[in-house]
Amino acid sequence: MATSVLTLALLSLYFVFSPASAADRITANSSIADGQTLVSAGGVFELGFFTPPTSTARFLGIWYKDIAPLTVVWVANRQAPIIGTTASLVINSTGSLVLADRSGHMFWSPAPSNVTSSTPVAQLLDSGNFLIVDANGTGAVLWQSFDHPSDTLLPGMKLGWELTTGLDRYLTTWASPADPSPGDYRFEIDIRGVPEGFIWYNGTLPVYRNGPWNGLRFSGEPEMEPDNGNFLFEFVANSTDVYYTFLVDGGGGGDVISRFVLNQSTLQRYVWLQQQQAWNLYWSLPRDQCDRYAECGAYGVCDASASPMCGCPTGFTPASPREWALRDGSAGCARTTRLNCTGDGFLALPGVKLPDVTNATADASVSLDQCRQRCLANCSCLAYSASSIKGGESGCIIWTSPLIDIRQFESGGQNLFIRLAASDLPSNGDNSKKKNTALAVVLSLLGLLLFGLGGFFIWTKFFRNKGRFQSTRRLTSFDSSNPLYPVQDRNTEEESSQSNGLVDVTLFDMATIALSTDNFATSAKLGEGGFGAVYKGELGGGQTVAVKRLSKYSTQGLDEFKNEVMLIAKLQHVNLVRLLGCCVHGEERILVYEYMENKSLDTFIFDKARSAQLNWSKRFDIILGVARGLLYLHQDSRFKVIHRDLKAGNILLDGEMNPKISDFGVARIFGADGADSHTKRVVGTYGYMSPEYAMDGVFSVKSDVFSFGVLVLEIVSGRKNRGMYSSGEQTSLLSHVRHYSQIIHCSCSILESQENAGN
Repeated sequence: MATSVLTLALLSLYFVFSPASAADRITANSSIADGQTLVSAGGVFELGFFTPPTSTARFLGIWYKDIAPLTVVWVANRQAPIIGTTASLVINSTGSLVLADRSGHMFWSPAPSNVTSSTPVAQLLDSGNFLIVDANGTGAVLWQSFDHPSDTLLPGMKLGWELTTGLDRYLTTWASPADPSPGDYRFEIDIRGVPEGFIWYNGTLPVYRNGPWNGLRFSGEPEMEPDNGNFLFEFVANSTDVYYTFLVDGGGGGDVISRFVLNQSTLQRYVWLQQQQAWNLYWSLPRDQCDRYAECGAYGVCDASASPMCGCPTGFTPASPREWALRDGSAGCARTTRLNCTGDGFLALPGVKLPDVTNATADASVSLDQCRQRCLANCSCLAYSASSIKGGESGCIIWTSPLIDIRQFESGGQNLFIRLAASDLPSNGDNSKKKNTALAVVLSLLGLLLFGLGGFFIWTKFFRNKGRFQSTRRLTSFDSSNPLYPVQDRNTEEESSQSNGLVDVTLFDMATIALSTDNFATSAKLGEGGFGAVYKGELGGGQTVAVKRLSKYSTQGLDEFKNEVMLIAKLQHVNLVRLLGCCVHGEERILVYEYMENKSLDTFIFDKARSAQLNWSKRFDIILGVARGLLYLHQDSRFKVIHRDLKAGNILLDGEMNPKISDFGVARIFGADGADSHTKRVVGTYGYMSPEYAMDGVFSVKSDVFSFGVLVLEIVSGRKNRGMYSSGEQTSLLSHVRHYSQIIHCSCSILESQENAGN
């Protein structure tokens, strides 16, 4: 009986809400009203009216017919939502396609074509293209949605330019998940100089660049394998067209369903997994901090696997050594020796993403050797490279402006040849005179080094102790009430030993730290945790920093301090907080971090007033950012790192609300085999600890995953895991979720048993 009632209800709903039209086209004698749809001939795509989540406005769009949840790939009236009325899509008396309501108010209409027709037909194809064709025998395409993308590129769509008409096809993000109007980010093919793709913010600020096409792939996207069995990538650049497109299964269609999406500042390729009935993220760009445009400035080379990430090629030095020492490479590199166009040569940088080619020139008709000769003959030429690596290096790209946005790849990339003065060229070892000169220089330097070491030993032995107690500078101690006097002999020796092992980290002196924080003034304090207080500081160059001053009562000792310093210095990821340096002075142990304008995540999600700033889209972005940082720690970094204290208070937010994992004081480098480890000293925060770690001291990557799960629940619910009250009884968020999940499970079991009984 229950089954019969349920079946009858479902059939009633179907007849009430089923579309009145399932055709694939509109003619002059038909229309599409709200509640009706067009379905492509093969049932792949559907066109109709939809409402985005949490919105009340209606939009005309195209989505996949049999994929849930609704995945919209194109929107017609992005900037004209339908509110408080209903609209229809019709071909009017003049042969134009119009989206309007009954009063005649028009929400959208395609731009008029140069070709007119008395018998236009609008049709939805299985490719997802919605087009208007001339049905009077010619079949000419008068307009098509593929020429006006939203945020999605489908197989067969062109991203780029039709030069004869000036048509520019580019992607723009949705303003938010509830608003498909054009957002702040745009991805397009820039045809200045040599064509390449850019993600722009507000149309003017470059965020990411994929590099020029090299015959196989874009220079900055080694993931684009030309022999990929699932995808065929194509880039066309001639006198009439400059565009990128892709096909699935080499153009044969098959079972592969893929879409290319601009999601805020990120390019993402998704594939549909039929068995899992879910979209799977195939790859995403930018992939790391080195993909940020001009991360290491002019002539700087960014290497995500190195620490620090930014480096200068041979013949160059940091343009701003101070900022470079603080891990800020945006000023780039400067030449050691100026070019004089006499005796110059080239330094080969293999496996790199070619620099910005906006002002470069290309010639595909010459050989690479001819390209080299052209560059040598042009005193303005600063570098050259092959324009194609398909079947070997050929063609020519020449740069005459500073080289910007170079990154090193572990695999992939191509060769770049940078022009250097003769004195800066690496020796090839064939010239005996150069060998003798170099040997003489080395021996001279070695002699000076030995002499200097001897002098330092004498000074240390006989003169250093004389002035040790002459300083009278007073600094505030940990509790801001007791004076901290100059370090005594024993503490100075300890300070030296404490600093041992931190040679790869910028070391600040105590006077600089005290000056930057106004001697640790209360007004500069940002917050305080179990390991000490955090202050806002300003260094001499005007850089704002966060200064973490470990308390003498902190449970974080010298080992934890060294652990945090060395770990963060060697870990580089956009979702990990960046360590700028440290200070060891007597009992003082201080860490200097990049300043995070919005402090920690817990100040937002657990505050009723501030939590309103976090919409669902932003909360999802924060969750995704933390997941990326955690994945890097567990899988993609040079070490497998277990954080062991992942919580809302240790997730910091920058000015754009991007999350960064911080506080690595109790983190541990894990074995490559992934086996569980044991510890007698359980550290971390209760409420975020996995049961096996809290009770038995067993920890692994699964411990962090458990903490991440708790964090996700807190972000979604806005409630703390511990100290939550429900029905008058104190409980935890996990217990609360478990309780209601059991209720849902029991309800589903009851319904299932009733249905079985009815059968």
